[in-house]
Amino acid sequence: MDQTDPSAAVLRTLEAQAAICDALGSPFSAKVCRALAEGLDHSSATGRRALRWPGNATADALALRLLGALHGLVLRGADEGLVAVYPPREVGDSRLRDAITAAIRQHDEGLCQALDSVPQTNEVARSAMLLPGFLSIARETGLPLEIAEIGASAGLNLNFDRLHYRYGTAQWGNSASPVHLAPNLRGNVPPLDGALTVSARSGCDIAPVDLSNEAARLRLRSFIWADQASRLQRLDAATGLAVAAPVMLVQADAADFVLQKLAARLEGSVFVMFHSAVWDYMPHPTRDAIEAAVRQAGTVATARSPLAWLSVEPLAAGAPHAVLRLTIWPGGETRQLAACDHHGRWIKWL
Repeated sequence: MDQTDPSAAVLRTLEAQAAICDALGSPFSAKVCRALAEGLDHSSATGRRALRWPGNATADALALRLLGALHGLVLRGADEGLVAVYPPREVGDSRLRDAITAAIRQHDEGLCQALDSVPQTNEVARSAMLLPGFLSIARETGLPLEIAEIGASAGLNLNFDRLHYRYGTAQWGNSASPVHLAPNLRGNVPPLDGALTVSARSGCDIAPVDLSNEAARLRLRSFIWADQASRLQRLDAATGLAVAAPVMLVQADAADFVLQKLAARLEGSVFVMFHSAVWDYMPHPTRDAIEAAVRQAGTVATARSPLAWLSVEPLAAGAPHAVLRLTIWPGGETRQLAACDHHGRWIKWL
């Protein structure tokens, strides 16, 4: 591969994403990435746009944009040839590559436009990573939780207390919930004791997903990897729950949202800002502004009006797993509570 070729970085990104898909148990998605790396060329508008990507292809999640665009065609039943090679069917690499090439040729304009869409998955399994953190906050403060999520997408994780959880033999939540989460347990069971009440819930996103809109729901589904049927089923169940119990979502810059929520937080509740798998996608100025605002608010937090910051994020870009971290003010000590899988498949309580 010519390292001076502008397309070289894009091809490396596709190969790297293929390795990630393999590591996360999605061999079909890995095959799609490799087929794109082999088959994309400048004969289509989609190929030209992808191979001449003006930004950082990795940071802009170009591979995930391409995966989502193709999966969207399958979910809409818009391309019979592509449907015929997607899960649950199994085909050889060459047939898959030919079907993808034909789909790009037939749907070139729409696929090219689809690359505008920033990937959103709103993985509800991350609620199983967050729950032990929320319970820790409730136990330590003895107060109801006013939760505010940044990068909330469709707001599915704002309904975390309406789900059912199993960690080994321990259970928590509503057994009648349509969403049951049971991550693999590595080590001890997270502590699940104590009362938890949510006094208010809200979230923000630069492009919140309107679940009442069929096209928006399909777009959200398209970013789930096509060979992860359990994730698709979980998303559908969580979507139904969210439609039945809607939460307040606003379109806003995350820093502006945090400032507004901090200024209006409820007395007698612990204000909890939380997020999962979003921090690395935010611009550095936005992150700096959020951190400054939260830490400043922490200096005036009291036992009657405490403040918490809960997150499931990697310690560094490209890290093999995420970490559940919690900071509570007054005090301001940051603790690593658990190591977690990025997609919520396992948790190791620390």
